[in-house]
Amino acid sequence: MTNFQPITEELLEFVLEIVNSNSDYNILENGNPLRTIEEVRSEFLNETTDSYLIILENKYVGIIDFLKNNPKDNHPWIGLLMIHGDDHYRGYGKKAYVLFEEILKQQKTDKIRIGILQKNSSAKAYWTSLGFKFYDNRRWEGKLIECFERQLT
Repeated sequence: MTNFQPITEELLEFVLEIVNSNSDYNILENGNPLRTIEEVRSEFLNETTDSYLIILENKYVGIIDFLKNNPKDNHPWIGLLMIHGDDHYRGYGKKAYVLFEEILKQQKTDKIRIGILQKNSSAKAYWTSLGFKFYDNRRWEGKLIECFERQLT
């Protein structure tokens, strides 16, 4: 069974472990293979996004970060879906996304968007396999981001 638990200060060590188990992504995103507890706190404990640990079989396996309404386009965005590096290719990401999408549908969300770093080819393959379609290129913190969306209704 997959569940989502809101990230709190007390859970940041688990979040840090998951983030730092994905050094290739960290290098793509900010040029450093490891993140600090302060960086993780700033990213996942803020007023802008809702951040959750993904629990599967009583184990923290990942993180999902969600922006309910991006003021730039008035659409919801997934900021990050990350599975612990030791648990890649086990289907955990897909299970988590499918459940998260069901929650969004229950909330009458009709579309979800995500931005993918241009050089992150594995993420593009993953999200397109889930039915996300490319619609635009944008810049974010000096990096080219490819924007994808999925119709939920």
